[in-house]
Amino acid sequence: MKIYNTLTRQKETFIPLEENKIKMYVCGPTVYNFFHIGNARPFMIFDAFRNYMEYRGYEVTYVQNFTDVDDKIIKRANEEGISPIEVAEKYIAEYFKDADALGIKRATVHPRVTENIENIITFIEDLISKGFAYELNGDVYFNSQAYKEYGKLSKQNLEELNLGARIDVNDEKKHPIDFALWKAKKEGEIGWQSPWGEGRPGWHIECSVMSARYLGDTIDIHAGGQDLIFPHHENEIAQSEARSGKQFARYWMHNGYINVDNQKMSKSLGNFFTVRDILSEFSGQVIRFFLLSAHYRNPVNFSKELILQAKAGMERLANSKERLVFTISHAKGQMNESELELVSALENHRDRFIEAMDDDINTADAISIIFELARFSNTNVTENSSLEWAEKNLNLFNELTGVLNIIKAEDTASIDNEQIEKLIKDRVEAKKNKDFALADAIRDELKSMGIEIEDTRQGTKWKKIN
Repeated sequence: MKIYNTLTRQKETFIPLEENKIKMYVCGPTVYNFFHIGNARPFMIFDAFRNYMEYRGYEVTYVQNFTDVDDKIIKRANEEGISPIEVAEKYIAEYFKDADALGIKRATVHPRVTENIENIITFIEDLISKGFAYELNGDVYFNSQAYKEYGKLSKQNLEELNLGARIDVNDEKKHPIDFALWKAKKEGEIGWQSPWGEGRPGWHIECSVMSARYLGDTIDIHAGGQDLIFPHHENEIAQSEARSGKQFARYWMHNGYINVDNQKMSKSLGNFFTVRDILSEFSGQVIRFFLLSAHYRNPVNFSKELILQAKAGMERLANSKERLVFTISHAKGQMNESELELVSALENHRDRFIEAMDDDINTADAISIIFELARFSNTNVTENSSLEWAEKNLNLFNELTGVLNIIKAEDTASIDNEQIEKLIKDRVEAKKNKDFALADAIRDELKSMGIEIEDTRQGTKWKKIN
């Protein structure tokens, strides 16, 4: 398997630190609001990556943090008249609602910054004792000039680096690019006692500490959005490797940006969408299918037209699955000679799916192969097929879509199956009696219930429609 490593700017053969085990850290949300479609992409992409590696037999320890203390959380707490802790609790709960809708599994561990304050203080003390950090009026800064490899991930040197987002500009710092490890408490802010006075952690130190606590000093994979390469991931490397003297992460994976209607997403342009906004119009399955239909390193353009195209594609696959399920309900017997001759061609789809996913998690090609599998089954599984052959096709379809967690069964808890079956039976009787007006009226009644029917030689098929 090959992974594109941002650190080396090339695809590399993935070799884990420990055979058949993977230690993976993915930067999670700052919980002050619902997460937006741009946030959703890394959460979903690396969830699919974890699923695939488990499918291939790896034991994956997957850590995704919650930043539950931050300037934005404090601001939101002041706006809502509640404590920062209450804000974080509220939006962690909302994160899980949206993540569940998108088919994102829970991480092995979801650590929170506020649960790791003591570890953070100890980590900073180690950096100070090694000469990589210094205290300044209750703040503590990382000394970027003391770490000679600073800039190796973003491929910039100290003089070229921009004082980008979340880097504190302070004329008293030793170097402009030095970043805060600990921030002295300001009036009205949350804080914890430390050797440097009451305060709270800087942004970057949090992930280094939580990664070290749950995964050790060196991990296999660190992942997140492309926007995190600098300064966040650059700073994580510097402080982690300065403290331990070891390589922090062997492979760095970053997904591309999401644009909305070919423009960068921003609140000022009015094209900023939370996942919760989009879920009011489309299902989580459709959003997941849309985002996985592009290679994770490529930019994605989000528009209503494109997501409708994804929805139509997903429905084609869902229809293929329903057709197989319906065939199985009527089929009997073992594979015949002609079906046995097709087994190799069927299973070739699995080999090609694995080949695509082994090439830097190419979910776009993997989904294309699932479409080819659906076309193969549509052609080669008929009303005369054996039960064994139909089941073999369905099992492979479920296996491959299951890896990506797409094309799941719709929730039918609210559907009265007995009522539907009775209406279908009444319609069949009406047609036998040539009462076509009644048959059409029953079809219309089913449609009003969100049920679409199809007459086949094997009987009437039905499915739930949106």
